[in-house]
Amino acid sequence: MANVSVSVSDDLKRKMDGLKIINWSEVARQAFDQKIHDIELLNHMASKSRLTEADALQLGRKVSAGLSSRLRAYAASQNKK
Repeated sequence: MANVSVSVSDDLKRKMDGLKIINWSEVARQAFDQKIHDIELLNHMASKSRLTEADALQLGRKVSAGLSSRLRAYAASQNKK
């Protein structure tokens, strides 16, 4: 099995040291595996997509605009309370 070194902040290391029951190597292995799985799935989906990059960008802008509008409406309703 290969070894990989990961750098973390001093603060994060102190927190990890406080949780000795956790196998941090296993947590990292699982996180790496999940990220690879996610990227492979996205690549597979993208390879079968008929959307162009321009289509995807346009769709992304529409989703962002719609979400932004909904969040503004929600914030306005919360300010009235």
